Amino acid sequence: MAEDWFRRVGEDWLLQLHIQPGAKRSGVAGRHGDALKLRLAAAPVQGKANEALLAFVATAFDVPLRQVSLRSGATSRRKVICVSGSAVAPDEAFSA
Repeated sequence: MAEDWFRRVGEDWLLQLHIQPGAKRSGVAGRHGDALKLRLAAAPVQGKANEALLAFVATAFDVPLRQVSLRSGATSRRKVICVSGSAVAPDEAFSA
């Protein structure tokens, strides 16, 4: 199956993610259309879920938090995340 939820742009990875905040625990929940669905234990208040998302992605890609940014979707469940300078591919970062 083609992985259409991520793409490489220069040295960056762009990720299409569907986020479920307020979950029992954080983790990968599988595909959601053309996005990867992630569950986050953080509540969607005052940016807590976005902060938790960026930290979760940084850990998965083994990069510092400063190399992960939210490109779009700050107030939406649908988000585009940019990961800079990671040698780890998205399908490896989020594999079970």
